Amino acid sequence: MKELAAIAEKIRNGDRRALSRAITLVESLRSDHRQQALDLLAACGTGRQALRIGLSGTPGVGKSTFIESFGLFLVRQGLRVAVLAVDPSSSRSGGSILGDKTRMALLSREPHAFIRPSPSQTQLGGVARRTRDAVHLCEAAGFDVILIETVGVGQSETMVAQMSDLFLLLLAPAGGDELQGVKRGIMEIADLILVNKADGDLRAQAQRTCADYSGALRLLRKRPQDPEGFPKALLVSAIEEQGLEAVWGEIQALADWRREKGIWETTRKAQALHWFSEEVRSQLLEELVRDPNLATVLAQEEGAVARGEAAPAQAAAKIVRQFIESNNA
Repeated sequence: MKELAAIAEKIRNGDRRALSRAITLVESLRSDHRQQALDLLAACGTGRQALRIGLSGTPGVGKSTFIESFGLFLVRQGLRVAVLAVDPSSSRSGGSILGDKTRMALLSREPHAFIRPSPSQTQLGGVARRTRDAVHLCEAAGFDVILIETVGVGQSETMVAQMSDLFLLLLAPAGGDELQGVKRGIMEIADLILVNKADGDLRAQAQRTCADYSGALRLLRKRPQDPEGFPKALLVSAIEEQGLEAVWGEIQALADWRREKGIWETTRKAQALHWFSEEVRSQLLEELVRDPNLATVLAQEEGAVARGEAAPAQAAAKIVRQFIESNNA
């Protein structure tokens, strides 16, 4: 316990090595490590409220280049920046495949920046289950801005939206048909759509794409958490570091408006309750699977479902009933 208190103190003092060790602990799948992680999170306290920014985009759109350029821009503004980049996991080792730290060489050398590539550990949508714990630790370490990068465009966006204050969708220049390839649901949760690679030969095409998305956004139903004009589409060039100041200005304007209207605090409370419910479900499922009294029955029901002899819902109900009965005995 004294060791955890010492690690927590180092984290609060901005020790990046201690922060890395702590995130490794909260990502561990071992049950004994999980209890230590919970104790460490409690020892760290709540910390400051950082600006949490979720970011996603189609593969090849330049997410890592944008994050590095944007992160460097923020550091130059005197801010401390943490990047939690959720990588796809190797099906063999469970480790990260992309290694975002190696793709953000300049940002990783900044003393006021912290980059953590985390394997998605086969979690649905690519958002690691413990990413929200890593956010908690980064806030305890005093970071001002936390960028949470998700894998590709898919179900992970709705998950990262539940742990972010704002959500950015990064897209590449393309024709109008590209609008059909982006799901409406993702457009509806995005606060800013950033058309990247607006440079060189692609600049004119990027301007057309930005205009297409601006038109599409105007057709969406206005959200209560947005001021007039949001969500909106902007042009950026990560490689030339163009448009970054405009993006930061829009982010600040939206965040300030939501704070003023009380939407910020309401959203944070709703997110906390969401993850509380998710954690209860997850821990109950873990307890159920670990219950030695259910091991044989669980194996039998899994076999019955696989053979088509039992409906999944019917088998699940049987397992839950037996779990409750065994705990009441």
